[in-house]
Amino acid sequence: MIMPAAKRIPVAERVWKDLAEMRSAGQTYTELLSDMIEERKKLRLARDMKRIEDEGTFVPLSEIRD
Repeated sequence: MIMPAAKRIPVAERVWKDLAEMRSAGQTYTELLSDMIEERKKLRLARDMKRIEDEGTFVPLSEIRD
């Protein structure tokens, strides 16, 4: 895999330490952040689906005609 040019993200020292503690052995920060992003996306999707379920008005499938 060809890696794009590296970008730098300034973070506070405490955040850097927390990230370092979250990494698995041999895991890169890119891998860690990618995993965190995917988990956040899944959480957002689940939250959105719950909100739609709670707020939405739905028609039973049995009432839908071709």
